[in-house]
Amino acid sequence: MSNRNRNNLPNNLAQLQNLIKRDPESYIEDFTQQWRHYESNLELFKLNPSQPSETMQDLVMFIAQVGNLYEDLFQTFPDGLRSVLAEHYSNMDPSLRMTMCRSLMLLRNKNLISPLQVLELFFELLKAKDKLLRKTLYNHIVTDIKNINAKHKNNKVNTALQNYMFGMLRDNNANAAKMSLDIMIELYRKGIWKDTRTVNVIVTACHSKMVKVTVTALKFFLGTDTPDDEKNGSDSDSDSEPDQAAAKKLLVANTVTKKTGKKKKKLEKALSLLRKSKKKSKPVSFNFSAIHLINDPQGFSEKLFKQVEASTDRFEVKLMTMNLISRLVGIHELILLNFYPYLQRFLQPHQREVTKLLMCAAQASHEMVPPDTLEPVLMAIANNFVSERNSVEVMAVGLNAIREICARAPLAMTGDLLQDLVQYKTTRNKTVMMAARSLLHLYRNVDASLLMKKDRGRPQESGILDEGTKDYGASKAPTYVPGAELLNDEDAEEAAEPKKATKVKFNVPEGEKEGDQDVNDEEEEQMIDGWETDSEDDDERETGPATKKRKLNKSKGSDDEDLGGWDSDSDGWEQVSHSEDEMEQDAEEIDPKDLEVKKRAAEDVSTNRFLTDADFKKIQERSIANVVDGTGAGKKRKVNSTKSEQDKPHSNKEIVQLGQIEHVTKKAAHDKASRLATVIEGRKDREAFTKPKKQRRQNEFASTSNKDKLKCKPFMMISHSKRMRGKVKKSFRDKQIALRDALMKNEKGKKMKY
Repeated sequence: MSNRNRNNLPNNLAQLQNLIKRDPESYIEDFTQQWRHYESNLELFKLNPSQPSETMQDLVMFIAQVGNLYEDLFQTFPDGLRSVLAEHYSNMDPSLRMTMCRSLMLLRNKNLISPLQVLELFFELLKAKDKLLRKTLYNHIVTDIKNINAKHKNNKVNTALQNYMFGMLRDNNANAAKMSLDIMIELYRKGIWKDTRTVNVIVTACHSKMVKVTVTALKFFLGTDTPDDEKNGSDSDSDSEPDQAAAKKLLVANTVTKKTGKKKKKLEKALSLLRKSKKKSKPVSFNFSAIHLINDPQGFSEKLFKQVEASTDRFEVKLMTMNLISRLVGIHELILLNFYPYLQRFLQPHQREVTKLLMCAAQASHEMVPPDTLEPVLMAIANNFVSERNSVEVMAVGLNAIREICARAPLAMTGDLLQDLVQYKTTRNKTVMMAARSLLHLYRNVDASLLMKKDRGRPQESGILDEGTKDYGASKAPTYVPGAELLNDEDAEEAAEPKKATKVKFNVPEGEKEGDQDVNDEEEEQMIDGWETDSEDDDERETGPATKKRKLNKSKGSDDEDLGGWDSDSDGWEQVSHSEDEMEQDAEEIDPKDLEVKKRAAEDVSTNRFLTDADFKKIQERSIANVVDGTGAGKKRKVNSTKSEQDKPHSNKEIVQLGQIEHVTKKAAHDKASRLATVIEGRKDREAFTKPKKQRRQNEFASTSNKDKLKCKPFMMISHSKRMRGKVKKSFRDKQIALRDALMKNEKGKKMKY
């Protein structure tokens, strides 16, 4: 009977829904009947909201699908659903509550209800103790706000929602506050709410009483809330393409082959790879720009500092807060003098996560911090880390931290402390030596007057042109781009660039060969603008002192001690020694008048033309070429070096990388392949190992002893012999008898002598 009633329209809502969509006017009475049925079930639901009702679920979804075709009855349906959910969501049946929410989502997608009404209700429903419901609402809210702002920014809706979410962040319900914050962060990532208002609403979440909300907001500003699988980016996707192809082949092959346990495991692995490949990877986002959008960074940092001082949270939360404070101080150049003594007491080698604390100290340093405030921090690091009682890794970390602090606040260093730390440049351990030399190289460029004369290195043009080290609080406006004068030389060289003479054909008489009038290839290379030159005279023309000096420098380029300067490589900074006579000679070679001419030329180029990216690239390439050729004073570089100033370990970046503090120069451990290569290399000049031969008897034809014969016999033949039994302990009586016999024998021997 049940099969016959399957086509009965009042009991088959799916079929009725299909028919209504095709011809709404013909099924008005059927829909009215279902509407009355819905109203009666709604009254029963209000009497007992916690009771589950499948009929109510089917009716709600049916009306949401086709109700918009009958406006007279349908106009009260959205408000009725909203009021029921707002009143009874906490004690409703989870399946019925999910069905009503999905019905409202369907109505919102059809634009049958305003977004503010639905979204404000959904934010309220985030308080429900239903994880699946919260996840569904989260996805819908993000998608709906994205669609609202797809064509243009809807400021009215955005402002209203942001005000509502600002109140949600202060709600006592941890789940609702956390989900609201996650929604704002996700919208910021997607670039939908990437404005000052959103960032400053998230700022208030950093002061929340709920640790879960505070940690989420701190991670947002620190840029550490991106999952690990998203950080891999396109590399992981490209690596998994062969695996995806193999997985698809395995799926096809599994349909026709025999089913075994091993093949079943392979199939499960293939399915997991396919599922991962279908997931859309989110773009990597860095939230450093959010720190720049904070309205009151000084007040925000002061509140965070008071919060971390009185905090009783876990150390990880305190560390995140201190990291954010240091970034705020460094990026906005704030003055927060109490932060440095508070941070100083954590700077001990045995402190947990001490490298991150050193990174915070470096990030919080800038030129506007008084040197008297940073000097105790440097002294604490030097006394606690840079000491021979510590390991070499601890000493290197301390020197690296001092270098990063001084790169941002050079005036914090004193001459006595610097000269003391630089003495480690001659230590035998490479880890400490490289760290000390990087600090030495920094102050050679920043303020060489703090170094001893033998450590100052070659004088550089930039150091001679500058009037001296800036005082505290002083600022100098640059009047030219350094190296801009090289563009004039580049243009002059391009204008005077040799042009190849092309082959010219003349009208040749009939008696002569056409090839006689062609220009010879060898002569063609030596033709410059119609003038013929001899290649052997090129060296003779360059007889000036500058040329001789350049040739001399090129000849000494292979010897590091003669060329001098510093060379940067992947392992650190390599020092090249100089004698004092060589440095004085180099100082005499740099003429201040020539430098003044270069400065005027650079100012002329900087003020009279717009410099493009190509111009800056030419300046960098030409500067490196001049240093390599020996035409410019200063440190040498490798020819293929294209690193910019930002790639140096002491560059003045806004964010200090933890690797700059933890960078320890030491030989990497051998892997299996490299270890095997060294073993094989060591065996080259060594004879092959062979087992030494047994020494033969003097007489090869002599018979063997019973002991040797015993070794060749089967065990069963000798197992009963005394040789295999081992020692048997004598009893006390046997020992008495043996002692008596020995004494008697001894007495007999004495009598025989007499």
